[in-house]
Amino acid sequence: MFKSSKGLAILIALSLFIFITAAQTLHFNTDRFTEPEETTQPEVVEEVKMPAPIVYGIATDSFEIVETVIERGETLSEILSSYNISPTTVSLLASKSKDIYNVRRISANRPYTILHLRDSAQTAQYFIYEPNNVEYVIYDLRGDLNVTLEKREVKVSERALAGEIKHSLFQSIVDAGGSPQLVNKFADIYAWRLDLNRIQPGDKFKLIYEEKEVNGTTIGFGQLKAAFFEHQGDSIYAIGFDEGNGLGYFDQKGQSLKKAFLREPLEYSRISSRYTMNRYHPVQKRYKPHLGTDFAAPRGTPIRTVGDGVVLEARYTRGNGYYVKVKHNKTYTTQYLHMSKFAKGIKAGARVKQGQTIGYVGSTGLATGPHLCYRFWKNGKQVDALGVKLPSANPVEKKHQEEFAALKEQTINQFNAIDVKSAKQGLLATGEQKEPAGA
Repeated sequence: MFKSSKGLAILIALSLFIFITAAQTLHFNTDRFTEPEETTQPEVVEEVKMPAPIVYGIATDSFEIVETVIERGETLSEILSSYNISPTTVSLLASKSKDIYNVRRISANRPYTILHLRDSAQTAQYFIYEPNNVEYVIYDLRGDLNVTLEKREVKVSERALAGEIKHSLFQSIVDAGGSPQLVNKFADIYAWRLDLNRIQPGDKFKLIYEEKEVNGTTIGFGQLKAAFFEHQGDSIYAIGFDEGNGLGYFDQKGQSLKKAFLREPLEYSRISSRYTMNRYHPVQKRYKPHLGTDFAAPRGTPIRTVGDGVVLEARYTRGNGYYVKVKHNKTYTTQYLHMSKFAKGIKAGARVKQGQTIGYVGSTGLATGPHLCYRFWKNGKQVDALGVKLPSANPVEKKHQEEFAALKEQTINQFNAIDVKSAKQGLLATGEQKEPAGA
């Protein structure tokens, strides 16, 4: 009996030991594979407030910004009346701005900005007007009123372009990345060396010029520093060189490309009728001499005097319409007919400079359409302006020849590095410079 009880106790103790050991093992494994619970907190996103933009140097923290353009016929008073500015205030503003920027000069399609308060009245605090890409006028409408004219920094880069004549000189230069301004300048330089109406496909050109930029936007070009033209295998360089009287253009021999007179009174235009002793007059319906050269051009195209001189006449006649006659010296006199109007200051006795605008193309007098009739006198006799042989301007002076020779070598090396067939408008290695604001 005792043995039986003893055996039973051992069996119970052994079973209990196995149970406890198994329970501990199970608890250990559970702890091993169970991750403790974590409490996830919601992520707090902090709102970052962007600073208000600075507009024309003005902090706009408390202003709304309105940007638009002047509508045709719109006045400053009409614009500002919508922003709680009275006609009396506008009148005072106009008076204050007269010597800085006259509000009467504000014109259609130019941009302006208004900065107004963030209230129900939306009262304007500033009116900023941009007359061009360089200047802007700040009209401060607060307190005693104030007007300031500011100018942006103009960056000047030296660029080059090149190409081959396909059809016309104009289209070829524009296709190469140039502008009508560059075409006109190029034509002026070469007008006395080449007949630009007879250039041929296959002729080649290269130009080195200055390009002006404001805030990364091209606003025009500066000087045409040099040009190259290959016509029927003949190479003619035009190297810009200043001897102290402004930029002139000289060939590789130091001879001036300029004549005492411009070849034509209009920038790169079309000849519609030449000098002849027997031409059928379209108005009078009869044959008669035509002792001038007609240039077809749109009404309002600027007409320039071909040389320095004094205005002999600036008046109207039934045949000539509005015309100007200029005496250049004892030998040469020129006349410009059928103008729509005279340029400011052009009257008998006024002195004019070569290239100065003296009037604008029209169709006054005996004319069937807008054009310029250009007439030329030599020693008191009318001659063909395009056929007369005129003296050249002076070559490079001896005292400047060494400086010119160095510039010529540098320029020719630049041109030699430009491949016409693969050339694209690009920045030259000379880099860029800053031009005084508003230049």
